[in-house]
Amino acid sequence: MSDDPHLWLEDVDSEAALDWVRTNSQACLADFDGPDFEDMRTKALEVLDTDARIPYVRRRGEYLYNFWRDETNPRGLWRRTTLQSYRTDAPDWDVIIDVDALARSDGENWVWAGADVIEPDHSLALISLSRGGSDAAVVREFDMGERAFVAGGFEIGEAKSRVTWEDHDTLLVGSDFGPGSLTDSGYPRMVKRWRRGTPLGDAETVFTGSPTDVIVAAGVDRTPGFERTVISRAIDFFNDEIYALRDGELVRIDAPTDAGVSIHRNWLLIELRTDWNTPAAEYRAGSLLAADYERFLAGTAELAVVFEPDEHTCLHQCSWSRDRLLMVSLADVASRVESVTPGTWERTPITGVPPNSNTVLAAVDPDSEEIFLDSSGFLTPSALLYGTPSSVSPIKSAPAFFDSAGLSVEQHFATSDDGTRVPYFVVGEPDSRPGPTLLGGYGGFEVSQTPGYGGVLGRLWLTRGGTYVLANIRGGGEYGPQWHTQAMREGRHKVAEDFAAVARDLVDRGITTPGQLGAQGGSNGGLLMGIMLTSYPELFGALVCQVPLLDMRRFHLLLAGASWMAEYGDPDDPADWAFISEYSPYQNIGSDRRYPPVLITTSTRDDRVHPGHARKMTAALREAGHQVWYYENIEGGHAGAADNAQTAFKSALAYSFLHRMLTR
Repeated sequence: MSDDPHLWLEDVDSEAALDWVRTNSQACLADFDGPDFEDMRTKALEVLDTDARIPYVRRRGEYLYNFWRDETNPRGLWRRTTLQSYRTDAPDWDVIIDVDALARSDGENWVWAGADVIEPDHSLALISLSRGGSDAAVVREFDMGERAFVAGGFEIGEAKSRVTWEDHDTLLVGSDFGPGSLTDSGYPRMVKRWRRGTPLGDAETVFTGSPTDVIVAAGVDRTPGFERTVISRAIDFFNDEIYALRDGELVRIDAPTDAGVSIHRNWLLIELRTDWNTPAAEYRAGSLLAADYERFLAGTAELAVVFEPDEHTCLHQCSWSRDRLLMVSLADVASRVESVTPGTWERTPITGVPPNSNTVLAAVDPDSEEIFLDSSGFLTPSALLYGTPSSVSPIKSAPAFFDSAGLSVEQHFATSDDGTRVPYFVVGEPDSRPGPTLLGGYGGFEVSQTPGYGGVLGRLWLTRGGTYVLANIRGGGEYGPQWHTQAMREGRHKVAEDFAAVARDLVDRGITTPGQLGAQGGSNGGLLMGIMLTSYPELFGALVCQVPLLDMRRFHLLLAGASWMAEYGDPDDPADWAFISEYSPYQNIGSDRRYPPVLITTSTRDDRVHPGHARKMTAALREAGHQVWYYENIEGGHAGAADNAQTAFKSALAYSFLHRMLTR
């Protein structure tokens, strides 16, 4: 918009914009820095850095791999151990890559971005390293036997690349190959085959998508006897065309484009987001279907219903061991873990899973029957369970980071404007009500918010007299895909209405008062905070808005924003802008109502949600006479923090703000 007076703040690295960032960030720190802030920062860092944390692992061949950060290794260690050693209280870790040492030797601010290790021999890896935590990363080939980067090996410059091994001397690469090689969202629109010893510029094109696609990528399954390559073309955020690449020909896997499709050995799974009517049967949204892979490609497969939802239940997770399908479902946001036998699709509860806990799949080995589950609750520290699809038992446990005596967990339901019952959890001390309360929510992209232990939350909020509330609002996936799809695009208002309904219900139940109620959210949840600020200011005493989308007139023009038009709509379409403009926080700032104080934070290195959203909103709020504090971390990417120390700092800042504003 040419009439936007704050457009200059979108220039991420301009000296004028960075001067503005430094001035506002320093002023924010000056307001909240002090003994209490330092105490909270120290307590948070103790939780994040302690060696008593569970080192979560995944199996690659004979070893269990883990990535670990602590006080001594803030950038982290990529390391491995054996199962026998892992079972002990002090495993013998073999360090493969020390990211801190690598950053020093390279003179780079590396942040670990993952490793793709070739199957099945695990002899080579593609290591991704990000500068400062951005999504864009450098990819370098690593020799696992020599424990060194391969001189003259595969290397891809900084980009939002997608790369996988085709064989030991060939990669399938999606990256920034120059003009025309990226989608409007800034992701690869081409897949190329790059052979060892040849320039990347000479790689042959395998597939090219449209500029309006979100991303194009390749996946290779190197399981002996089941080798296959698939190409996926994301038409938008929720619709994909998936092809099997066979002898140079693309064969469409003809499932609904909005379904989740996965392949394991001889089985194809289809997870439906909308109803699917076939000549043989009608299948409900949220169902999980299975078929023989080869027969499905040939058009002769019979579909089996593995899971079908109802008004209370949905599928939350599924993953394959070698011969079993592991499945987690939710019933009113409570988890149930089962093992499924392929062919008969009989479902059996896994013994050893603690009752009344939130249990998720932590790691499942697709080449054996080894599984790891993580079980926890708001007041129950994580237990890592190890075993098979038949039974599991504890192998590791996390310590309690705060005293939960006197605290309780309750589930309630609020009624939204259209009559929908919206569940939420309340964690805190009942005898302290009404009192300072923090409400959290997300409400987008079918992301489910489930109970889990938060050591930092417990130390910095619950044990200081605060109550925490988790709202399972629409836009998420807590009741399956329809809980999300009804709140997309023109239905987006339901997300805010649900959140506001929970806020009112908390007051009606005597849990808190409007002046003592705070809310916090990041990314899409940061957009929600912006809507609460501009449309429901009377409900809150303070808001924390992190790495947010806020200017919904321009979100699709900034970084990865174009990829989210399927969620929010297209602002350039007048019909879409009619409903987007109703809630877009940046366009709805007013000076005729009192807004609660707000803390807005972001990261200069966030190359997913542009920091201009947060910068411009802060400037416009100040112009309108509202109380706003602003902090921008130079590092961190979309996470807002690049290491444990930065995460602890970010947490201490948010809780310092909330304690001050909600206990006045």
